[in-house]
Amino acid sequence: MDKIPSTDQSSDKLHILDYWRIIRVRLVTILLVFLLTAVTTTVVTFLIPPTYMSLSRISIEKDTSDIAPLLGMQSGPAAFDPYFIQTEFEKIQSQKVLAKVVAKCELTEEWSRINGGKPLNEIEARKILKKAIDIRQFRNTSIIELRAYDREPLMAQKIANALAEEYQSHRTDAQKTRVELGIKALTGKMDKYNVDIAAMQADVDKLRVDLGISDAAGEESYSIIEPEIVRRYESGLIDARGVYTSMSTLLNGLKLQSLEELRDSISTAYPDGQLDVLIRELYTGQQTLANSSIDLGEEHPRIKGLKKVVATLEQQIDDRIQGVLAGLELKVSSAFAQVEQLQRDVTDAKKRESDMRETGREYFDAKRELSNITRIRDTILFRIMQEQVDLALPKDSTVEITDVADMPLKAVRPNIPLNITLGVVVGLILGVGLAFFIEYLDTSVKTIDDVERALGAAVLGVIPQNVGSLLDEGDESPHAEAYRVLRTNILFAGRKDESQTTFSVVSGGAGEGKTTTMFNLAVVFAQMGDRILIVDSDLRRPSMHRYMNVSNNIGLTNYLLGQVTIDKVIQTTNIPSLHFIPSGKLPSSSMGILSSAKMKEFVAEMKSRYDYVFLDAPPIMGVSDASVLASMVDMCVLVVQYRKYPQMMTQRAKEMVTKVGGELVGVVLNNINISQDSYYYYYSGYYYDNYYKSRENEESATDDASSTKKTKLLASAKTGGEDEKPKY
Repeated sequence: MDKIPSTDQSSDKLHILDYWRIIRVRLVTILLVFLLTAVTTTVVTFLIPPTYMSLSRISIEKDTSDIAPLLGMQSGPAAFDPYFIQTEFEKIQSQKVLAKVVAKCELTEEWSRINGGKPLNEIEARKILKKAIDIRQFRNTSIIELRAYDREPLMAQKIANALAEEYQSHRTDAQKTRVELGIKALTGKMDKYNVDIAAMQADVDKLRVDLGISDAAGEESYSIIEPEIVRRYESGLIDARGVYTSMSTLLNGLKLQSLEELRDSISTAYPDGQLDVLIRELYTGQQTLANSSIDLGEEHPRIKGLKKVVATLEQQIDDRIQGVLAGLELKVSSAFAQVEQLQRDVTDAKKRESDMRETGREYFDAKRELSNITRIRDTILFRIMQEQVDLALPKDSTVEITDVADMPLKAVRPNIPLNITLGVVVGLILGVGLAFFIEYLDTSVKTIDDVERALGAAVLGVIPQNVGSLLDEGDESPHAEAYRVLRTNILFAGRKDESQTTFSVVSGGAGEGKTTTMFNLAVVFAQMGDRILIVDSDLRRPSMHRYMNVSNNIGLTNYLLGQVTIDKVIQTTNIPSLHFIPSGKLPSSSMGILSSAKMKEFVAEMKSRYDYVFLDAPPIMGVSDASVLASMVDMCVLVVQYRKYPQMMTQRAKEMVTKVGGELVGVVLNNINISQDSYYYYYSGYYYDNYYKSRENEESATDDASSTKKTKLLASAKTGGEDEKPKY
């Protein structure tokens, strides 16, 4: 038949049913590991002595000063420090705190049982104590839980309370010591500054007398008086320059206008009371003249008189405008003179300031340095006073014991339910993991895909476990259906033409079930009405005669050696169409007999007499007999036992068949546990279910006497496994 091409499809991918198949196949391994782990965990759990836990809680805060709120100073919120809690964890487990706990609880004597009754030293007790405590942060708070473990509940309580108390005392003492050392250091620094200030003050006084400098000088500058004068002069100069600029600009603008234009604009630009009166009188006279000219002529005395009055007013206005301009010029000149005088005053004041700076530089530098040192001394003095008051004030500790440890009533170790549950879970995980690991290491044939991928040949049939002789089980045996499927596949899928009628069933190694497979296949052929001959040509370890319950004294070897005729060696069976030739006496060299011309003539003659001829053969990997037989027959079927030999061995067996010219029509996968491996259920499970149900109904209704008789007659034909027994 055509070979199935090798493919890697689904070779690396497992379906969920494949995982379930592995679990079912390796169920014994999983249960053993599971039970071993669970039982061991349970026993160890009950052997561990009980341990009690006592819990105390403390609330911790950073060290702060109480003096700032007392003096009215506002302190901002403390910045979040993510490492503060972790730092305090380490402080609680420090040597100083643990040593105090060891001494307070007398742990060197209490834990003497650990040291064979001898008291421990402090270092040993401290190391044991560090392992016996557990420090945790309570959720996202500044509360710390102190857990102490011991085999004695009272000792666990004492350790938990002592740990909280000693840590609180340690924090309080450490803070007090730190403040006292700080005050001492600040006091020493202040004394030094006092000495320096006294010496510097004497130097400043001497310089002031020697240089004749007035004591009115300040500390922050070389002089207070001169800079004030300079600033005043500069301010006046700026104002004078502004007045001069505005007045000169106005004067220049007015000079550019004519008298007629000035009459209209000067009152707005530079108001003058007298000029305003004249201008109003002029406007009144012009109005009166205009009104009178309507009724009177130009020569009328009234008109002439009004014209003279208007002319006189115009002359007076022009004279007044000239006077205003002259006065404005005088003011501009005065403003300019004032600007020049203030400029000279500023220059003189700056010169005096510069001279004073140069003369008293040394004095003012010394006085400023004295002022700086004095401020530093005052700051230190203020800090000393703050710390002294802070130390004297009663205040709450930054470590507060919120919960005192109670006497534990129940042991926390071992946690029997948890340990047993973990043992069960871990045992199950280990069992399943080991099962899959063994499955990974197992390179034997497990599935049809493995066969077709490794051999490139089709699987013609799947044979279940515990298959015996079909002569014993009867025509309606559930196993017979598997062989009928195999027969159908060989005839319609494996055989190329009808002239191929000789078979040989081979296997790579011993115990794979080739003899049973060939015998039952021949029985199925015979049950279908074909004339069948079974030849036990396994001259190494013949076993086919046991299936027939006949003697093996005369058989194939006797015929090939010319000792008897062919009719003498052919034996009949309970099935009329099924004949059998045993192997006969074993020769010293079977190779020469099977490869002889007589053997070839025998195969050709049997082929002409029977519809199908089956030749049993030894394992093909062990001896060369199977290769010789494979080259003589028309078709070879390779039997592969489920999960027995590595795939490489099966591949080698196939290659040996093809190398000698044998026609490998397909593979039979043998010894499958259908009930455990659901992968193969669909091959024959449906038939088995229906068979057993109908069988149970028949047995409950009537007892088939003929079937019972047949069973008794064939009981003697039962044999053992492969090469020894018919069952697996």
